[in-house]
Amino acid sequence: MLHTPRLLKTTLALVLSLAAGGTLAAISPQQAEQLKTTLTPMGAERAGNAAGTIPAWDGGITQAPQGYKPGQHHLDPYAADKPLFTITKANLEQYKDQLSAGQIALFNSYPETFQMPVYPSRRSGSAPQWLYDNTFKNATSAKLLEGGNGFSDAYGGVPFPVPKDGVEAVWNHITRYRGIYVVRRASEAPVQRNGSFALVTAQQEGMFNYYRPGGQYADLKNILFYYLAFVKSPARLAGGATLVHETLDQIKDPRQAWIYDAGQRRVRRAPSLAYDTPIASSDGLRTADDTDLFNGSPDRYDWKLVGKKEVYIPYNNYKVSSPEVKYADLLKPGHLNPQYTRYELHRVWVVEGTLKAGARHIYSKRVLFLDEDSWGAALVDQYDGRGQLWRVSMGYLKNFYDLPTTWSSLDVFHDLQARRYYVQNLDNEEAQTVDFAQPVPEDAYFMPSALRQRGTR
Repeated sequence: MLHTPRLLKTTLALVLSLAAGGTLAAISPQQAEQLKTTLTPMGAERAGNAAGTIPAWDGGITQAPQGYKPGQHHLDPYAADKPLFTITKANLEQYKDQLSAGQIALFNSYPETFQMPVYPSRRSGSAPQWLYDNTFKNATSAKLLEGGNGFSDAYGGVPFPVPKDGVEAVWNHITRYRGIYVVRRASEAPVQRNGSFALVTAQQEGMFNYYRPGGQYADLKNILFYYLAFVKSPARLAGGATLVHETLDQIKDPRQAWIYDAGQRRVRRAPSLAYDTPIASSDGLRTADDTDLFNGSPDRYDWKLVGKKEVYIPYNNYKVSSPEVKYADLLKPGHLNPQYTRYELHRVWVVEGTLKAGARHIYSKRVLFLDEDSWGAALVDQYDGRGQLWRVSMGYLKNFYDLPTTWSSLDVFHDLQARRYYVQNLDNEEAQTVDFAQPVPEDAYFMPSALRQRGTR
């Protein structure tokens, strides 16, 4: 059931009063003080739920498990936990109120095989103290740009820890902390109906300008982050590369993207790598703005902050990315092998985006379920032009305690109509997982002129 605790009622009342005045201002210093009392530094409720099935937040994971070495695959800090119960098609009615429409659809689509092992809820979410400090400052300074097409006067933390409307919550997801400079070798794979799959492996690099040390909002120059990926395999694609300059206000400055063709040794602009542009490597199962479960400009949707809900979401999923789990064992027909997945009961913000009149997109509606402790999307339900549920995305969250932050170990995109799915960020069979420790490069490293120099077959 959706619930509106006192904090949410106060927030919604504030929204109405601000809307009447035609502006959306930052919250007051008095409201921001809640981030040090009843709310966590990220804006979640510190207290557990009344039933005792969601614990209070006590700081999350504050140190890595014994024996962990930076760069290696993450050890599971909750490896000793056992499932409390497993949700199946047979007992689905008992748990429907704490599931998304997309999860229910997966049970109905794969009644014999789709299952959700439910474990004790661990509020493992944590972040560096400097991020908490920046978030506290942002709470009283951040302001939405006109039309919600970005924000001003926030840097290095959650821009809207006490969101007043849906688009603010979406910006919290888009700008969530994932390190400063990130290097990762990982694979993606469309999985066919019979469970067969073909991997595309790439070296991925990202520099999150929004979190650059010593910076401030004025330094952004409308660039949120740089992203660069070099394809390593299969051989027919090896050497190709993609470069993205992700802008904050994409109405003012649209996202810029370039593609390097290794065969022609040529760099060319990618004029439309945004919104519902299909991604070729996904076999048509993912749009450009499906990446990270949602990314890019939110301008084509009207976003409604529906409220809070307790939902069984993927959480603390260390096993799905374990080097002991081979891709052939993990990727099964219809969905991931439930043997390796973990779900927990958590509070999420429910945000509903409805396509604006006159706007174009293959999704008429998107419903985002944002983890209250990290602002990362754990689930997204996407509807087609007829209003029918079409695609279901899941982010298998865990704490990357080497930073620390909560991010997804895998992102999975289900197409209910095609009965196929697509998986991103597979690195089980790689020697290492994501590396956050490399020196932060200069901006020139992410310029188109550097693409051809680095591109090889």
